[in-house]
Amino acid sequence: MIWGADSCEDKLPFPTKPLEICSGVVEEYIIPEDKKQEVLEQLYLFDPAPGLDEELFDIHEGKSFIVRDYRVTRENGQNWLVSPYYPSSGGTVIDWVPMDAMQDDEDEDDVSLEE
Repeated sequence: MIWGADSCEDKLPFPTKPLEICSGVVEEYIIPEDKKQEVLEQLYLFDPAPGLDEELFDIHEGKSFIVRDYRVTRENGQNWLVSPYYPSSGGTVIDWVPMDAMQDDEDEDDVSLEE
């Protein structure tokens, strides 16, 4: 567990920088590369957390990304695990979909309704 952060409400022990999003400016944590997996596991809402090199799909942005490119923001007294596309489309961790699920959707769309 990251020292000093027992919940989503506790501020993480990393510096922040301003991040402009569509609704204004929020704080974005600057997380060292060697702490990224630990932070991901702490803030990820589901079990198990993905690996940093895994590719996921942000349903708000309609694009894939590599998990290590995630961001963590501090907004309204909480830490938010968000997609790298968060500033433009607002995708948070609940909007991340495994790539194989996206492939399954495409396969279903290709099904013909021939008799």
